[in-house]
Amino acid sequence: MRFLLVKNAKILSGLPGTLASVWRPATFPGQRIRWRTFSLYFNDHHDPSEPLFDKILIANRGEIACRIIKTCKTLGIKTVAVHSDVDSVSMHVAMADEAVCIGTAQTADSYLRWERIIQACKDTGAQAVHPGYGFLSENTDFAKHLEQEKITFVGPNSFAINALGDKIHSKELALKAKVNCIPGFKGEVKDADHCVQLAREIGYPVMVKASAGGGGKGMRIAWNDTEARDGYRLSQQEAKSSFADDRMLIEKYIEEPRHIEIQLLGDKHGNAVYLNERECSIQRRNQKVIEEAPSPFVDPDLRKKMGEQAVSLAKAVGYDSAGTIEFLVDKHKNFYFLEMNTRLQVEHPITESITGVDIVYHMLRSAKGYPLKMAQKDVQIQGWAFEARVYAEDPFKSFGLPSVGRLKVYKEPVNAEPLGKVPSSGYIRCDTGISEGSEISLYYDPMICKLITVGKDRQHALNLLTNALDNYVIRGVTHNIPLLRDIVTEEKFVKGDINTNYLPTVYPDGFKGKQLTQEERTVLGAVASCLFITDRLRERNFLNSTQGSAHSYDESTHKLHVKGADFEEALTVQHQQHAGKFIVGNNGNKYAVSDTINLAENVINITVSGKKYTLQLVSKDPVGRMELQFLGSVFPLNVYREDVYKYLHLMPEKKVADTSRFVLAPMPGMLKSIAVKEGDLVSEGMEVCVIEAMKMQNSLTAGVTGKVKKIHFKAGETVGDQDVLVEIE
Repeated sequence: MRFLLVKNAKILSGLPGTLASVWRPATFPGQRIRWRTFSLYFNDHHDPSEPLFDKILIANRGEIACRIIKTCKTLGIKTVAVHSDVDSVSMHVAMADEAVCIGTAQTADSYLRWERIIQACKDTGAQAVHPGYGFLSENTDFAKHLEQEKITFVGPNSFAINALGDKIHSKELALKAKVNCIPGFKGEVKDADHCVQLAREIGYPVMVKASAGGGGKGMRIAWNDTEARDGYRLSQQEAKSSFADDRMLIEKYIEEPRHIEIQLLGDKHGNAVYLNERECSIQRRNQKVIEEAPSPFVDPDLRKKMGEQAVSLAKAVGYDSAGTIEFLVDKHKNFYFLEMNTRLQVEHPITESITGVDIVYHMLRSAKGYPLKMAQKDVQIQGWAFEARVYAEDPFKSFGLPSVGRLKVYKEPVNAEPLGKVPSSGYIRCDTGISEGSEISLYYDPMICKLITVGKDRQHALNLLTNALDNYVIRGVTHNIPLLRDIVTEEKFVKGDINTNYLPTVYPDGFKGKQLTQEERTVLGAVASCLFITDRLRERNFLNSTQGSAHSYDESTHKLHVKGADFEEALTVQHQQHAGKFIVGNNGNKYAVSDTINLAENVINITVSGKKYTLQLVSKDPVGRMELQFLGSVFPLNVYREDVYKYLHLMPEKKVADTSRFVLAPMPGMLKSIAVKEGDLVSEGMEVCVIEAMKMQNSLTAGVTGKVKKIHFKAGETVGDQDVLVEIE
């Protein structure tokens, strides 16, 4: 087990207990933990003799805290992690040189408590604070308080945060800087009635969103008065919960746009450059799912125009750090300013990969007061990069509702990030803050990893991403790999024909999992049948016996039936051990399947009639039930011998329970509010309650018309996935 010496770590005042300098496990028993630093990128021109900071504190958690620590380790900068009590054994705590507990699991009592973070800086001697993204990263007051304490904020100056981090003020500044803007109301929306009035004046559809928002929180599209009123209310509640700022704005919703953003770097000497663009159009609930750089839609002329407008806005406010300006771009390549994120962006690694620039390193340099080492002419594009956000969430529910649980098995694809420029073979990069044994809780963002692939061109990077998703092993929580894997092989996406309405357009009835072709069903059935035979052969070898039924599975031909949820295959299987293969028969056709199944491994690399496939064995039992992950989706299967299958029709079918009169929790979370009481009459589609999970508000409605019979929880209580919240009679 790896141990970490925690120096100067203590519980801050107002919290129970005191933690002195102790040796402690870097993680809990059985958890595999691994990280490594990476060399600065090929375009950084790093000067080792240039003094930076001796020690910085990272005011964040999870993957972004780990990401920042990696660059600091490369530069020889000591790091301090802050954490809540439930994060005490997390990866970012183990990676840092020191760690300080700043509160309980609730973000309002830990990661949003700036005064405790400042105290941690004083206690540990940290000279600077890097806020990452989210939490306090765009909090002007936090930046000001750090300045007063003579602690450097690794980010833009407080004036720039205030001017550009606020959507209302940033739009006014953008107009003055002659940046293209979306039509809308310039001021703050007063209330729900005012929102409806403005929506009618602007013309539906409109976007209602939080002035201080980000990450898709506090945003709703409204197509009519009812949606405008509800969107205002729910977005305002989200904004207050997530950002402690419930000011709202409204603007015209641009239909079927692309979401394209420009990465900026600035310094304290009036210099600014743009690091090209990122395509971020694949979204659900205004949150990004897959990003790529560069964009397949942007040509050099459009890139230059967008980049120059972004730099113009940055210089207008003296922007002096890394930041991102987001644009909506229509099909005619007209672009409109959306907002500016005055912080490190989640998807920054894909920009780093194609430009050769370590953005965290340059944030540290700018914070220290050094001028940029690069001019616009030095910024290049080499290769193509994708980032797939791997989340602990159920993609079959609204394209991804949060899931919680412990990672029982966790194996990332091979990470082979190069030290220099993009090699012809490309590479994979995994930015994560968890490892095997980590717990995904309902208190924080459910991100597991940012899976980045870099190739010599778009299709190469896409092929690497597809293969990486097939080899990504996650057990213990529901995850969104089925959706990610389906998107990256879908025809429109492969062509680059995408916009922000991609998901509801391609999956109008929601994501239902991979829809297999007949050939793919046959391949799945063939592998399942070979796995069944392999398991029986292992049983024979384990028993060290040539007696009994297991012996008959050696060279004989066997009749099997493979049954899935929506398909059934009748197969014959012969194991030719001497030739290292199986021969599978199906409807007169024969398939040669390589004898490469290892039941001790999660991943199965196999060849069927000369074509390579990667599957995962998720589960199996002795009677032929198994789950195979194939082309991203998990398929429950049953393999039957012929003598068993003929009696299958005698088994009664399981009845499906009618849940229409129950309002069920679609995910774990907190019951934020209840709009009814027992005895009330409700109509179908009427809001019954609001549940909050990962700081997102979700309105739950009645599925039938009737009378409220029973309410099982109170507002403020925590609920689990599929808990019955309200009964209707």
